[in-house]
Order: sequence, then structure tokens, then C-alpha cells
Amino acid sequence: MNILVVDDNPRNIQIVGNILKEQQYQIAFALEGAKAVELAAQQDFDLVLLDIMMPEMDGYEVCQLLRSDPKTKNLPIIFLTAKTDTNSIVRGFQLGANDYVTKPFNSAELMARVKTQLELHSKRKQLDELNKHLEEKVSERTAELEHANMRLMRLEKSKSDFLSIIGHELRTPLNALVGLTTLLQSTDLTTEQNEFLFSMKHASGRLARFSEMALLITSLQTSAQLPDLYPLRVNVLFEMAIKELHFLIQEKQLEVIILNHSDTIDVDGDAELIRKCLVTLMENSIHQLPVGGKIELQAIETEQSETCLQVSDDGPGFTQEIIDLFSKGDEQDLKAVRALGGLSLTAVRLIMKAHGGNIGIANKPGGGAKVCLKFPRQQ
Repeated sequence: MNILVVDDNPRNIQIVGNILKEQQYQIAFALEGAKAVELAAQQDFDLVLLDIMMPEMDGYEVCQLLRSDPKTKNLPIIFLTAKTDTNSIVRGFQLGANDYVTKPFNSAELMARVKTQLELHSKRKQLDELNKHLEEKVSERTAELEHANMRLMRLEKSKSDFLSIIGHELRTPLNALVGLTTLLQSTDLTTEQNEFLFSMKHASGRLARFSEMALLITSLQTSAQLPDLYPLRVNVLFEMAIKELHFLIQEKQLEVIILNHSDTIDVDGDAELIRKCLVTLMENSIHQLPVGGKIELQAIETEQSETCLQVSDDGPGFTQEIIDLFSKGDEQDLKAVRALGGLSLTAVRLIMKAHGGNIGIANKPGGGAKVCLKFPRQQ
């Protein structure tokens, strides 16, 4: 350990030096303040013992200069002083001194204070080294994460581009197939040919819905499609879904009722995605209902500060297996739901999750199914 002793009295330096050398400390000395500042800037010391009362530059000024230099700002300083008044001692601490020893010296007291400051200085240096090491590790890790994040962003963009291409390539032939079946319906066909045409139309429609749902699920899961939220009037959403499914509703002679028809209830959402949710749920009901069945659309403001858009029917309802699995809502259970034919419900759930909401499914006590799209209520 290297200690700098600063005192304009050579006798005091000799006394302090003898005490410190007994403990195997390395000693340097200065007889004036300016020399002490110069030595501290040139060499690495672990402690400064600094006399206050010196000519030209006193200990207070030396202390200020040492504290203003980044190299010595944390260097421990013990004042050596004959001043015992409170104001002098307080001033020393205010200028940055760590401790003080009064003259004449008590060797035991001096060594105790020296050892304390040297130990603290050593611990502080260890802590500084540890912090420096941690900062380097954090910097390295941050660079690694930034690099990984850039790679992830490139992968996400590639996925998004790939999904767009796949979506286009699937929809183009499917649209052509649907158009062809529609055109053939206007021609004279035999009963058997009409049956084949109906099967083809049903299969192509099912494939189109399946591809759209599969792409939508993948898109939502990879965050390629995020919702833009705007206030949406509930009755307008219901009417849009009914209009889109007009021909299917007429074909089965279904009754579609909007209960408590309200033009004052809004939800925050992406109009296109919510429209897909409602159309999907109504399509499920249509396929399950017999000719002449009924679908009810209703907006419900719950006690849980939610707005529920409910689609219900008087069909056969959900199997208990799907209700049990869907109510759990974890990833493995949702895979099982998809295996049981709940692909469309999985897509709806992901859309609602992206909106900060949820979906609830159940069977009605009197028969039939009901699905609720749960939106956080607007404040």
C-alpha cells in the first residue's frame, strides 16, 4: 500500500513515517501543497495523510484539487490537524475528507484510522472492477441481443412476405374455382351433374375458408398482422356480417334476429378482423342449423366491465369435449381443439387476444350454442 504524507513540518513527517513503516507501508512525502498535488497526479496512492495548516496552499485547497481530478477524486484523505473546533472539522468533511486525526498523534488511533480507510479503498476498487466487468458483460450481451433481434426481425419479415405470397397463390385458383361453379349453376345440367356441382361448390368454399383461417392464424401468431383499433358501432358490425352471409341465410331459410338492437354501443377494434369473427361464428351456426333454424345476435354489457358480442343459435351445440378443452385456453389444449374441428374458433380466439379481449363458448340451457366475443369496455 502506498501512502502520501503531506506536512510542512519535517518532524511530523518523520513521526508519521516511522509509525507507518512498522506496518510495511510504502511512504512518499511532500512539504507543500502544490508538490502533493503534483505527486498525486503522477503516482498511484492508496491514501493521503494531509496537514491542514500549511503556507501558500493549505490542506483544504489541496483536498479540493484532489477531489476535482478524476484520477484522485476517490482517493481516501485523512486530515492531520491541530484544530479541534467543530467548524474546522465539518469544513474538512464538506470538502471531501474521509476522516481526521488530531495532533499530537496517538499511534494506535492513527493506525486504526489508516487501516480502516485502506480497507474501504481496497473494497471500493474491487467493486469498481466488478462494476466495470459487469458493464462489459452487459455491453457484450446487449450487442448479442441487438444482433439476434435484427435476425429475428428479418425472419419475421420473411415470414410475412411468404404468407402474403402463399395467400395470393391460394386465393387466385380458389376464386377461379368458385367463379366456375357459379357460372355452371346458370347452365342446364342433369340432376346428377347438379349434385356433383353442389359438392364441388361446397368443397371449394370449405377449402377457401380453411385457407383463409389457416393464413390468418399463422399471421396472428407471427405478429405479421396487428389490429388497428377504432371505435366501432355494434349494430353496424352485425349488419355487415348478415349482409355478407345473405345468400347462405336465404338458402337455408334461416331467421337472423338482432336482439336489443342498439346504435349506441361501441367496441374498440379492427373492423375487418371483427367482421371476420362474426362471419366465422355465424357460418358455424349456419352449417350446424337445419332448414328454418334461427340465429340471434346480441350486444351485452357485463358486470365485469366487458362488452360481449354474442352469436347464438338453436342448433345441436358444442360437444362437451370442445367446451372443456377451449375453457382451459392453453396452447396444447387449443391444438386439441383444432384437431376436433375448432380451427375457426382458434382463429377467433387469437383475433380477440390481439384486441386485449377473450372469447367464451357454451351451450344454451334450452339447446343450441352461444359464443361471446368479450371486449374490454371503453372508459
